[in-house]
Amino acid sequence: MTEGSAVTTIEEFAAFAEENGVHTVEIAHPDMYAHLRGKRLPIDRFLTSGVKSGIGIADAIYIFDLHCDLVDNPYINMGTGFLDTILKPDISTVRLLPHRPGYAMVFSESFNEEGELHDISPRSVLASQVERCKAAGVDPLVATELEFYLFDENWQPLRSYIQYSSLTDSDDIEVMIREMREAVGGAGMELESSNAEYGPGQWEINVGPADAMRTADSTALLKSIVKQVARAHGCRASFMPKPFAAESGSGMHIHTSLNVDGANGFASCDGAPNDLMTHWVGGLLAHAKSMALIGSNTANGFKRVRPYTFAPTHIHWGLDNRTVLARCMTEKGSKANRVEMRSAGADANPYVAIAAVLAAGLDGLQRSLPIPPMAVGDMYEDPTGLVALCTTMAEGIEAFRGSPLAEALGERFSATWILNAEHELAMYVEASGGETDEVNDWERARYLEHT
Repeated sequence: MTEGSAVTTIEEFAAFAEENGVHTVEIAHPDMYAHLRGKRLPIDRFLTSGVKSGIGIADAIYIFDLHCDLVDNPYINMGTGFLDTILKPDISTVRLLPHRPGYAMVFSESFNEEGELHDISPRSVLASQVERCKAAGVDPLVATELEFYLFDENWQPLRSYIQYSSLTDSDDIEVMIREMREAVGGAGMELESSNAEYGPGQWEINVGPADAMRTADSTALLKSIVKQVARAHGCRASFMPKPFAAESGSGMHIHTSLNVDGANGFASCDGAPNDLMTHWVGGLLAHAKSMALIGSNTANGFKRVRPYTFAPTHIHWGLDNRTVLARCMTEKGSKANRVEMRSAGADANPYVAIAAVLAAGLDGLQRSLPIPPMAVGDMYEDPTGLVALCTTMAEGIEAFRGSPLAEALGERFSATWILNAEHELAMYVEASGGETDEVNDWERARYLEHT
């Protein structure tokens, strides 16, 4: 037995661990920035008590900022005592960590003191939206594409020039990228490819689609693996969305398709969206503005939303066009037909970003929302008549506050998300004097290492 996804019982987990030489199990759970937090247990301890009882961890993880400072919150605070949330591992999520031999990771659900799923947990928020979709008769299949920059130990980019998708340049860096690919593939992800991206020292690693929760877990783990492998090579990796004002930002593109009765419901498209895709995209466009704060949870992330950056600036859809917000793949009869949302930054929390896409798309299905005429050509050149996406964090906060999307994601979660965002924005404004297009040293000092 080598596939972690085949593990469903404690006995199977024990056999899996023995076969793969596992001595330590990490019980992992994402915080609001998808930083994986938890505890490490010796394999024997995990099998005797960790599986059944889980572990306790302070619910303060949901009000941490990127540097673990506590953000004022009415639900989690000194007055409530920073209660333990119980992380109960789902052994079917086990992943080997081949870049750290002997270690395995399992993802966990978070339960509050009443024994209910913690409603501020990003994983709980995504689980709720997955269940809503399934109840409506659609089962989402999701993939993410992540871009990142590589730096030396002094945070200088490993390249001073751009060589997009070059197979000749960067053979020295390929040694490290190959180890990243091997670690990602060995951790149970369907590795597709890697390539140099359109920024100096920027790369991308792509993995195949899976169910929504597995993709969110994989995305968070991929980011962790990339950072750890880079460190092992004396380098640094960052998913900061806009490290340099004049260079390409790093995005997280989210691809969705919908299985209906076991088959891709978008497969009947024929050069244009079918009814199912039409209404799904209608929902994505209807909620795109309020999704901005989900896709960019720092002021830096909103600096990607500028013309000619390969990030969308307005609300529109198209076919194979990388200047649009919603890129629709509609080949006749193709099982790979899907919708790509191109707005989120690489630092976005994948659990929340995917949950927002599912909530928005489902609303489109339930209300049979239409779509406007298809965008064609250069959508940066003349966006007259189109609704602009938020270009500052202040705009993003106001667009999300009180929105139907915020309601769909949950009252306490959304209130916490806004409080965390306001905290981040206040620090940025104090350090920078306001929201501008420039990327300053304070931003790099705060975000390069921790996004």
